[in-house]
Amino acid sequence: MVGEMGTLGKVAVLGGGAWATALADVAVRAGNEVQLWARDGTTVDEINSVHRNERYLPGVDLEKGIAATGDFAQALDGADIVLMAVPAQTFVEITERMAPILKAGTAVVGCAKGIERASGKLPGEIIADALPGCPVASLSGPSFALDVSRGLPTAVTIASRHMEWSTWLARRLSARTFRCYASDDLKGVELGGALKNVLALGVGAARGLKLGASAEAALVARGFAELSRLALALGARPETLTGLSGLGDLVLTCSGPQSRNFAYGIALGEGRPLEGLKLAEGVFTASVALRLARQHTIEAPIIEAVTHVIDRDITAGEAVARLLERPLKSETQ
Repeated sequence: MVGEMGTLGKVAVLGGGAWATALADVAVRAGNEVQLWARDGTTVDEINSVHRNERYLPGVDLEKGIAATGDFAQALDGADIVLMAVPAQTFVEITERMAPILKAGTAVVGCAKGIERASGKLPGEIIADALPGCPVASLSGPSFALDVSRGLPTAVTIASRHMEWSTWLARRLSARTFRCYASDDLKGVELGGALKNVLALGVGAARGLKLGASAEAALVARGFAELSRLALALGARPETLTGLSGLGDLVLTCSGPQSRNFAYGIALGEGRPLEGLKLAEGVFTASVALRLARQHTIEAPIIEAVTHVIDRDITAGEAVARLLERPLKSETQ
């Protein structure tokens, strides 16, 4: 496995948050030259001067090889891999900025887990539309930014439509404690990462309502059944959904408040104000997921309940009551 063996090429990381910084950190450890682009000048200065990003990864010493910049074109210049670690809802804006300056053949990897609300498109579809001359991939899986940046063992999936691209990217980005597994099921990897966030909101709400561990486990299992039905209808492969980017990521995201979606769900369940909470991609994805489920006549009561709670149509408590009132049936239906 490639990792910590000398410079391989330039990786541009777009984003100044926790996930972008953690990916930049691990890309340096994997032996790449790395330049990170961030909008916030304070973040850029702090990474360059003291090798920290205290706002998003407090107390973590970053690799000294990360060079940060606020110059978008400079970050992309000479890169053969671009990691898009910005929110899914900004992918259209960012790819439109990339189109005039990114050289053809540069691999562009979506590292956000969501579905664009306005268009209903996955990150890879947005990249392909804007950058038709570039290989498109996605990096997803059970990975907290803090764990990755601290060098704790982590495994993720890198998927593209062609296994040779995925394998090359996996080798370029894998380091000693960051294992990348290759896949050619791009749609399955992206759907697993996006839909699990919606379910994490629901499990978090159950935690906020103090419904107990049994209820939370039931929501994870029944939610995974919904995720699988919908993702399979949209073209995912079943083995992808039971892998790192599906079931693996769902289990992690529902494990505690370190997950932004789970923490947001707790606030929903407790009825707390939501202003000022960290970005939770599932909030934007929920309504799109429900729309897709209805278009494909997929029964998705948990996704529907989460969407109604987010939209303030019902309370979290009312959503639970409705789920409990549903008719009994076979588990496999």
